[in-house]
This record gives sequence, C-alpha cells and structure tokens, in this order.
Amino acid sequence: MVFSSMIFLWGFFPLILFAYFICPKKFKNFILLIGSLFFYAWGEPKYILLMLFSILINYVFGILINQYRKFDKIFLIFAIIINLGLLGYFKYFNFGIHIMNQLLQLNISMKDIALPIGISFYTFQIMSYIIDLYRDEIKVQKNILNLALYISFFPQLIAGPIVKYKDVEAEINNRKIDIELFGGGIKRFIYGVGKKVIFANTLALIADTIFAYNIKDLNTPLVWFAAITYTLQIYFDFSGYSDMAIGLGRMFGFHFPENFNLPYISQSITEFWRRWHISLSTWFKQYLYIPLGGNRKGKNRTYINLFIVFLATGLWHGASLHFVAWGIYYGIFLIIERCFFKKYLDKNKYKILNNIYVMFIVIIGWVLFRADGLRNALSLIITMFSFNFKTTYVLMPTFINWKTIIILILAIAFCGPIQKIFGHFNHKIKNILQFLYNDKLEIAVLGAIMCISIFELVASTYNPFIYFRF
Repeated sequence: MVFSSMIFLWGFFPLILFAYFICPKKFKNFILLIGSLFFYAWGEPKYILLMLFSILINYVFGILINQYRKFDKIFLIFAIIINLGLLGYFKYFNFGIHIMNQLLQLNISMKDIALPIGISFYTFQIMSYIIDLYRDEIKVQKNILNLALYISFFPQLIAGPIVKYKDVEAEINNRKIDIELFGGGIKRFIYGVGKKVIFANTLALIADTIFAYNIKDLNTPLVWFAAITYTLQIYFDFSGYSDMAIGLGRMFGFHFPENFNLPYISQSITEFWRRWHISLSTWFKQYLYIPLGGNRKGKNRTYINLFIVFLATGLWHGASLHFVAWGIYYGIFLIIERCFFKKYLDKNKYKILNNIYVMFIVIIGWVLFRADGLRNALSLIITMFSFNFKTTYVLMPTFINWKTIIILILAIAFCGPIQKIFGHFNHKIKNILQFLYNDKLEIAVLGAIMCISIFELVASTYNPFIYFRF
C-alpha cells in the first residue's frame, strides 16, 4: 500500500487515525500495531510471518543480552548472524549463485525467491536495537508488543527513514500530541504527497519511457535528458516519501529523524552523503564505519573502511553488479576527496563550480543506479559521452509538452536552488517574505497541492515508488 494511493488516503489512514484517537491511551499502541501489521499484510501477506519471526527472535536475544551480560557478545553475534542470514537469503541468495556460476563455470539452478518489501529497512532497525542494547545505550524492551510496534510501525516500515530505537524509545510508552505537532504532521505529509505525485510521477513517466528503449535507439541528448529527469525523480520520490513518513509519525506523536537535507546543493560528494538518505548513512557510520576503526587507525585504514562502507551501501540497495559498482563508484570519489581534492573544493571561491562537479558525478551515478544491469549501465554512460546526435525514431519532442516543461522547471528550482537563495536573504527580507507567505496563504497552497495530487491520482494509474524494491 503506497501512501500516495487512493486506498491509503481515503481508506486505511482515516480509519486508523479515527480508531487511534477514540481509543483509551492504554490501547493506542495496540491499535497502531494491528494497523501496521494489516498495512504490511496488504502488500505482502505471506511475508508477515517472516517479520513476526524476526521480531520474536530479536526480542528473545534482547532479553538474553540484558539478563546475561557475561555472554552478551555471544548473543549479539548470534542475533546479527540470524538477521543478516535472513536478509542474505531473501535478497542475495540468487545473486550469490549467479556469481558462482559465472566465476566457476557452474550451472547451479536459481531458487524462486521473492524479495519481501521493506526487509532491508526493518532488518537494520532491528539490528540497531540489538547493537545499542549490547552497548548499554538503551534499556531492554520487555513488552514484545511495544518492540513489535517499533519494528512494524507503518509510516517507516517499508521505505524508511531507518529509525533507531533510541530515537523513539521514550515516545513508545509516553508521547503527547498537541495541535501544533499534529498540524505540522499534516503539513509535512501534504508537501510529501505533492513531491511524490506532482513531481516524481510526472518525471518517472519520462525517465522510464526513455530507459525502456533499446540503447541502440537512443542518442546522447536523450540519455542525458533521461538521466536528469531520473535524478530529479528519485529525489522527489524518496524525499517525498520520507516527508510523508515523518508527517504521519508526528500525527501519532513520534519524532522521526530527517532523511534529506537538500543534497543537490552540496559542494562535495562527502557533503552529498551527509545530506542524502541521512538515516542510512548514519546507520552505516555508527554500526560499520566506526566499529571498523573509522578514521582513527591511519589514512590507509580510513580509505579501506570507506571503501567497505560504500561497497556495503551498494549491496544494501540491491543484489546486482550495477549496485555494487554504484557503491564502489562513490567510495572512490570519497577516498579521492579525503586524499586531497576536498581541500581544493573548500578553498575554491567559485562555489557554483563545486556544485556542477557534484551534480555531474551524481547524475552519472544515478544512471549506474537506474540501469538494468551493469552492461546496460556502461552502454548508457558511453552513449552520454559519445556525442551521438544522430536522429533516431525516438524523438525528444515526444516527451516534452507544457506540463513537463513546467514540472521540470519547478523541480529544478525546488530541489535546492530556491531554498538556498532564500537562505541567503538578509534578516529583513526574510521577515518580509515570511509576512507575505503567511499561514492563510500556506493553507491555500497546501489545499491546492492536495487537490492537484488527488486529481493526478484519479487521472492516472502510474504511481511507482523506487525504494519499495529495497
């Protein structure tokens, strides 16, 4: 069930919101848990047992780690092995078989294994609970229903942000909702819906159509056009979903961490990864990079650790060589920046050149990410730099009309430049703009966004979401 779907907006969400606010306080977590399990079962009914098994196993290991501190490391290792084992089987088993067949010239048959929606997200959440408990940074959750709610809470269940247990530990048992928090949640949710439906869906139709053609039928301008539209699509798609998740969490009294901070205005690739998918970057930093030694064991070890983290980041996104290559690609640029290049970026007076450099690397990276396999990715990238302007039967005007032109202009403006320009205004101009853009005007804007989004959803059945497959 997608947040930006009619069944969610007019069916599931109003019902659970109504049930939540009319029930006594002691039943509120139970209502959210039942609603969350139903939400997950709607799309993956057979895999709800897998998630419940993960919750039970980690609940038991949590109790054991808390009770028997002499053996806590052993229990932690077993818990991590089981969690990564489940994730590895469902997500990477066939990938491993494929690699073995290729390298060793074997003919081992693949298994028909479907990837459970959201398994990468909820596995990392479960592991953060177990690891933080081992580190004695949180208290054990002795109520299995409360732990189950933390893992399965529907706003962030299938596509994040990855919420660490310590971020919501206090709010699981004691949270307050006031008008300001609830209203802020509604506002954040509507902005997220607008990002997803108005921007991402329109851009997705262009990018998906072009990328679906045979590479031989595409020329350099078309591939660049598809790459740019996909770059905008994935940002508005994923950041829009994160906005909706954060907004929904606030409506129920939870404060989820931010997941995006205008990554496309970054001045370096290092900064980009501090702004993009923040919850995942933070997870890898706290639970992989720092345990490996971080930057405390010399330069060479730091470079190795960065490489391992981004290799893992690529693998986390998918069991395919082009995801692995995408992770290594970013790992190499981060190592280059740490070696010497970032100091030149920091000293550069013409910051627009820094941003052009970042966006150039990012756009190429998204082609590698989006492609149907590594071979296809390399062919697309070669076409981007082949200066092939020959006319094919796939024509640029096919994808351009007044709607797409307007959406493209607004998408480019609102993926960072407008916010950056506004942020540079002096205090007096800010006050004037804030006076002009008052509460009444914002309510009108929110109403318009929601109306346009509903119209788009009714008029079109095209409503994809990129991160469901992770």
